[in-house]
Amino acid sequence: MNKLILTVFSILICLTGSAQDASSYIVKTRHAQGNGVKTTTENKGELQDLITENFRFYPPCEWQEGMKFMVVPDSYDLMVNTFIDAETGKEVANTTLRKKIMVYQGHEVGFDGHTRMYFITQDDHRKYYYFVQNPSFEDFCYEKTGVPTLAYLGDVDVARTKLIGQKVYTKSSVYRIDTSREYDDFEEVDMPKDELVTVKAIGVGTRNYPVKIIVEDDRGNEFYQNVAISKTNCGMRDDEFTEDNAKYLFSGSFELLNDIMSVSKNYMTYRGKTVHTKDYTLMRTHGAGKDRNVKVPRQTTFIIDNLIPMGNTGYVSLTLTEIESRRVFYKNVTFDYTDNVTGDVRESLENYFGYVFAMGEGKARQTSQAARAAIRQGYVIIGMSRDEVQLAMGEPDRVVTDTHGHTDWIYVRSTGKLLVVKFDMSGKVSKYEVDASTVKKKNTTIKATTQEAEKEKEKQL
Repeated sequence: MNKLILTVFSILICLTGSAQDASSYIVKTRHAQGNGVKTTTENKGELQDLITENFRFYPPCEWQEGMKFMVVPDSYDLMVNTFIDAETGKEVANTTLRKKIMVYQGHEVGFDGHTRMYFITQDDHRKYYYFVQNPSFEDFCYEKTGVPTLAYLGDVDVARTKLIGQKVYTKSSVYRIDTSREYDDFEEVDMPKDELVTVKAIGVGTRNYPVKIIVEDDRGNEFYQNVAISKTNCGMRDDEFTEDNAKYLFSGSFELLNDIMSVSKNYMTYRGKTVHTKDYTLMRTHGAGKDRNVKVPRQTTFIIDNLIPMGNTGYVSLTLTEIESRRVFYKNVTFDYTDNVTGDVRESLENYFGYVFAMGEGKARQTSQAARAAIRQGYVIIGMSRDEVQLAMGEPDRVVTDTHGHTDWIYVRSTGKLLVVKFDMSGKVSKYEVDASTVKKKNTTIKATTQEAEKEKEKQL
């Protein structure tokens, strides 16, 4: 009797003392008719290998009493019943239990040989069970099926502790925004990859992808992704997280800023790999008869051809080929974020491989046959698209748009001269001009004629 009383007392502590209200797990972006996100204190702790260290996969046979789940039925689940009321023995509609937190209470094998998995609802302490159809609980345990409708809240709680306030990079190009007060109503939105954003709030997503992560970019835009982290009870096999579903893994949608430190110091393993730039970065290249520094655009894709160590400096010279134009670039980077002499973290990490590059392809760019030769030599020609000009000349130093919608890209060359590239309304180069004066004079007026520009064409500064 005393043992029974102690057990009941322990359950009540679990359900009340440490429990969170179900509504605290429902978070939304600002787009959801005025609903703001719920945030917690920023966490700035170390995040080395955070995913593998903190998000363990639990098959059902390893579930422990007290593990929390939320009933999040999808459209199919609304047509069937998942749970049985342990007191009445009757099935319960999933709509009745929707958004309730259920606390696991263990399993037992009945006289019929089937297993029943027991839960207690956190709000009213009512007991339910899930009837396992498999004759063997062990077989059920390792089939990655799990209990339908249940989103594992353990991952949500850990993610809140470890991720809110952290800086992450976007790794997908498609995310979501909430569109109404219904927590599962959303619109998909296109967002740029490799954008540095801040995690603002974390709540429950779906059974398959239980962790809803809301982030904000530097322009104040909020968007989210539902992701599987440990994949506990997500009901999906590893081989199902491919192609479009890959973005529903944490690594498919986000990259932790601190996890960039996991770059392999064995730099030769990167030879032949495909990488892309996370942000615009200076690289050396050869064009128009001489070497020049180019602000290579973000999301430019390269193949790493070679890596040559630069003495004992800790830096390595990369030789990279841009995949579309086959133009060759050079970049000095370090694969060690600690100083090779003092062992301290380097003060400047702007040339650290993990900050400059991400693995895989970046933005797809199409170039014409006529433009490719010019791009390889660093020229601008009439009719080039903005993408082609970026590949040839890099990011502009200044962009000017007049009242008629015409855009000029202005490049400041190492000689102090200006190259002005003019685009028509369709986004194609209509003219380019070279200013013979230097940028030392304020409010410089572009006076070079098209004829003067043609004379400069062969050297293009």
